Amino acid sequence: MESKNVIKVIVAIVLMIIFGVLVFLTVKHVVAYREVKNVNSNLDKKGHKIKIGFSLGTLKEERWIKDRDIVMAKLRELGAEVLVQNANNDDQDQLKQVRYLLDQKIDVLIIVPNDLEKASYAVSLAQKEGVKVISYDRLVTKSNVDLYISFDNVKVGKLMAEYLVKRVPRGNYLIINGATTDNNTKMIKEGYDSVLKPRIESGDIKIVKEDWAPNWMTEYAFNSTDELLQKGVKIDAVIAGDDALAGGIIEALSEHRMAGKVLVAAQDADLAACQRIVEGTQAMTVYKPIDKLAEATAKMAMKLARGEKLNVKNTIYDGKYYVPYYVLEPIAVDKTNIDDTVIKDGFHNRDEVYRNVAK
Repeated sequence: MESKNVIKVIVAIVLMIIFGVLVFLTVKHVVAYREVKNVNSNLDKKGHKIKIGFSLGTLKEERWIKDRDIVMAKLRELGAEVLVQNANNDDQDQLKQVRYLLDQKIDVLIIVPNDLEKASYAVSLAQKEGVKVISYDRLVTKSNVDLYISFDNVKVGKLMAEYLVKRVPRGNYLIINGATTDNNTKMIKEGYDSVLKPRIESGDIKIVKEDWAPNWMTEYAFNSTDELLQKGVKIDAVIAGDDALAGGIIEALSEHRMAGKVLVAAQDADLAACQRIVEGTQAMTVYKPIDKLAEATAKMAMKLARGEKLNVKNTIYDGKYYVPYYVLEPIAVDKTNIDDTVIKDGFHNRDEVYRNVAK
């Protein structure tokens, strides 16, 4: 009887050992498979580590610094090597920098064009080298890029105009757009025009000035606004091309003791703009969650480098070609929802946004 119990114990021990060995081998195989899969995911079609070039037209505005940092972080998380160049609003420098990136044997070029048309030559150089091109947030026109990824810029213009029209249905409007060399400004204009046109035709709204700031210069926005105010022109509402331009406009309004009395709408949700919103000198901004844009861009860049299909259904006409268009939704933000959007998402810290507001 005792010998039978001993045999049972020995059999049980052997079975446990066999089971343990099988579990160990299974886990080892899964880990090895994942490691191989991860290694392969950051290799290009030739089996080399994926290398991405990121060419920015400028880093002057706060938002582009955020874009650069987040895109780099997302790409590195996916195992890519990232090379970054900043052209400082110089078309020739951007071309030279793209040539440099191509010399480094990049697999994909992500480009934020300084000039919507002049950057097409840089794109053509990449295409000749067999390098895939993503036009990031700003479209390079007539160049047939592999992907244009951005927020819905027509909707950006609509959101700004709709916000103002709801609160200032009648009155004098000042519009100061961004640079004419940026295709986004044309799309934003298309958006606000669709809202304002019926009210302009009815006589409810008068455009006292529609201007374009070269290189998105804040000083230009200040001078353009100040010039009107010096002449005694009444301004009831303002559409600004971005938050930096809004800053120049509000500075001019402040000098004439009109800051907070004239509603100003802009885009980008820069920290200074968010501070102005809670302080009451800027009415609203259009928030564009850059982390979503950056994450999508990183994933698309890796797919292009591996020769995979993007499966992007939307297209946009670049003036010559219809190119794949990955579009994200912008969000209107004012004092009522800034906590639930910009701050909740971690785009800005609450203490920084409310820094100048008395507790």
